[in-house]
Amino acid sequence: MSSEDPEPLAEGTLISHLLELRTRLMRAFLAVIVVLIPCAIYANELFEFMAKPLLAKLPRGGSLIATSITAPFTTPFKLAFIAALVIAMPYVLYQLWAFVAPGLYRREKRFVQPLLVSAIVLFYCGVAFAYWVVFPVMFQFFVSTAPKGVAMMTDITSYMDFVLMMVLCFGVAFEVPVAVVLLVMTGLLTVEKLAGARGYVLIGIFVIAAILTPPDAVSQSIMAVPMYLLYEGGIIFARLMVRRDQKQQPTDS
Repeated sequence: MSSEDPEPLAEGTLISHLLELRTRLMRAFLAVIVVLIPCAIYANELFEFMAKPLLAKLPRGGSLIATSITAPFTTPFKLAFIAALVIAMPYVLYQLWAFVAPGLYRREKRFVQPLLVSAIVLFYCGVAFAYWVVFPVMFQFFVSTAPKGVAMMTDITSYMDFVLMMVLCFGVAFEVPVAVVLLVMTGLLTVEKLAGARGYVLIGIFVIAAILTPPDAVSQSIMAVPMYLLYEGGIIFARLMVRRDQKQQPTDS
């Protein structure tokens, strides 16, 4: 096949695509169930692990409380399910990729694969950053600002909802470089425009951080600063990819 011939793509009937989609979805579902089993068995230990950042900052004798009869069971189980989904996410995304990949050209595959891997790694980095960096600082601030005579006794369900929301926010926030590269490689924006809009982006990032984080300057800054640094990193990677494509174009032609 000459270089001028169009690249053949995988074709199939609607029924074959639906059967393939069902197979991929079943595999992804089974992967989540398999991971959920040990997570459910050790659900209480998972909750203890997630509660450590707050418990470490509470005064002596402080603890979390359950204001609902079912909360001691439902809250750790909810955490176990979300943990299983997060752990199994690479395999779930692989199944999605395996379904979509046959319909992509080689150049598109070379473009999407690194972005998909980077998105997964960055999401996990955001989760780790929230747990080991953000939570200790945030909870120390909240505990230290409690009025005198007020005992901080947080409900476990409220705490878990707050922690999961913050973890999700930081995981998504760390996807900024992937979004920047996608905007450039799809032609929606250029590197020059993104670099010239740094001031507006910085303001927008602080506004987003103020919306997603609790109403204090510490939490807002802890999210906004890494997001902006990741934005700059995304510009650097996008510029490198544009230069690589420009060097490959004469060769391909």
